[in-house]
Order: sequence, then structure tokens, then C-alpha cells
Amino acid sequence: MGRADVIGDVFGGICSECGRAVTDGGFETGSLTGRSGDGLELVQRASEGTPAEYANAESTPAERTDATAGSSSTGATLQRTPSVVIGIPAYNEANSIASVVKSASEFGDRVIVVDDGSRDETALVASEAGASVIQHEYNRGYGAALKTLFQAADQQGARHLVILDADNQHDPADVPRLVAAQRENDTEIVIGSRFGDGASTNAPPYRRAGLFVVNALTNMSIGAFRPSKRISDTQSGFRAYNRRAIVGLAEDAAIGSHMNASTDILYHAHQRGYDIDEIGIDVRYDVENASSYDPFSHGYNLVNNISTTVQNAHPLLSLGLPGLVSLLFGVSGTYWLVADYLATGSLSFLLTTLSALFWFGGFFACIAAVILHAMRVANRR
Repeated sequence: MGRADVIGDVFGGICSECGRAVTDGGFETGSLTGRSGDGLELVQRASEGTPAEYANAESTPAERTDATAGSSSTGATLQRTPSVVIGIPAYNEANSIASVVKSASEFGDRVIVVDDGSRDETALVASEAGASVIQHEYNRGYGAALKTLFQAADQQGARHLVILDADNQHDPADVPRLVAAQRENDTEIVIGSRFGDGASTNAPPYRRAGLFVVNALTNMSIGAFRPSKRISDTQSGFRAYNRRAIVGLAEDAAIGSHMNASTDILYHAHQRGYDIDEIGIDVRYDVENASSYDPFSHGYNLVNNISTTVQNAHPLLSLGLPGLVSLLFGVSGTYWLVADYLATGSLSFLLTTLSALFWFGGFFACIAAVILHAMRVANRR
């Protein structure tokens, strides 16, 4: 998705696509503020205020740059640059989004909800609860909603973007803890971990087992072998991003549009040398309308995404080495096939088939590794 000007203009009070002013204080289903070329519908409900939790922080919302330099012909004015933006991707969360928005608004300068093509009244309820709403015209996936949030926060000049779920599994009261850790250590990304020190979660055993496997594979794929570098919860949806991470992720077209985006973001961070911290949080699974994703298909997709990413990032190691091993098995099989033929005068069907498979598999794996490696070298230049 391109960084359409419509996002920044809508939050500034005017829709660049339709020229209408954005109204403050309501959501009208019959008169959405406009659509960008990639299927966004956007509405605005301003929400200012300085959360008390940041009153003594080094960089407070009160220090925000005043950007109210001009106004539209309709009287809509640009809002001040927010320090802490809370972003909430939502899909069919009308039953829970109001309570999440109201709670989150106590801990951030602005709450932005991305309604990812919901079939219910998620956008209307979120707007009435006080959130700024960006609406996808159709369901595009969790990762697409995240990318919209990064782009909106970038357009707003936010110093921190904290993303949490819309189903009440996360406690917005943890937002100040993530932001404080980010400011204290100047860390690009802070992850709210279900398995960190002081964390508490009632995740079912099968989910814990699946996360253990995915966490291990993800850490290996980014070379995080030392305990100090290991990420305990690679799939957490509760994360804080600083300005550098916001800008970088808003511009990265490689972030996937679906649930694998959480892993793609970690690869982005690894490639750019971002620092990542974790703090323990409480996560509830006994909430109404908790995640509807099938954990088994989700796990398969994550593992497949990890495998594909590793192949693209380290083709000589992930494809070339197995290809060479396969060729060695092919050579060995051919040797025994010839020896058996000389001894018996007949060819073993099983040995012939296995040798051919090893030969062809190894050959194509090596060719693919060389091509991918050449593409990576060319892209670096």
C-alpha cells in the first residue's frame, strides 16, 4: 500500500480525494470522508489531552510540537503532533472496541483504530468511543492494518506508536510501561511478552507449545542464539515502536499483509540493527470473541513464512548446503547402483529412483541457491 496523502490530510481535517472537511465528533455511515486509491475509507474524531501517567516522563505529551499553524476553509485545524499514539487493528470487534478505546485513551495522546473491512459496526462504535478511525474498504489482513497504522503514525509525526489488540486480551494500562522502557533505553521496539519476567497468561497448553516452536524457529532465523538476544514472545501483538521504527516500517513494502507480519517486522528490525527489549505483561484468553484464527493453520503459515524468509536471506546456507548433501547422496547411490549392476546384471528400481531424486533435487537446489544469492548481491548494489 502506498503512503497516500489522504491519510495525513484526513487527520489534518481535509480529505485530499474528495475535498470535504472531516467532522469532529461523529461518524456518519452515509458520508465517509473519502477513499484513497487502494481502498481506504477514513473518518476522524479528534481526541486531545495529556495522560496523567506521563506527567513526570522525560518527554511528555505537553512537549509536543504545536502544528496548528493553519486551517481549512471549513474551519478544521491541524492537530498537534502527538507523542504517544495507540494503534488498534480491528476486525468485527464491535462488542469490545469501545471499552478498549476508552481505556487506551487514558494512556495516549491519540487512539487510531484501523477497521479492516469489518462486517459489523466496529468503525462506528470506535468513532463514538473517541478514536480516530481509518477504514479498509474490504478485509485485507492483520499485516495490512499494521502497515496502515505505521503510515498514519508516520504522517502524524508520532514519537511512539503502541499497538495492541482490539479484543480486550491486552491491558492498556501497560502502555506507559512499554513507553517508559523505550525512552529509558532508547530502544526501537519494546515487546509486551507473555513469557517475560513478571508476565501472566492463561494461554492454553497447545498454544504455548506452538509458540515455543515458532519462537525457537524465529530466533534461529535471525541468528538470536545467545540468551541475551533471544526474543521470548515473537508473536506478541502488544508492541511499542519509536520514531525511527515507525518511519522505517511505514516505508517497508516487504511487510506481509497477514498474520506473518509480526515475524516480518522482526526481520525488518534485525536487518536494520534495531534494538529490541521485552517486558512482561498480562494477557487474557478468557475474553469474549478472542482471536478467531485457527492456531494450527496460523502456525503452519508462520513456519512457512520463516522458511521462505530464511531461504531468501541465506540462500547458500539454506538451499546450497542441502543441495550439496543431496548431490553427495546421488553420487553414492549411483556408485552402489553401478556396483550392483556389475554384480547381478540387473538394475534395482528402488536404488535407481532414489539416486535420480537425489541428483535432480540437489542440482535444482544448488541452482536456486546461486540465483537467489546473485539477486541479493545485485539488490545490495
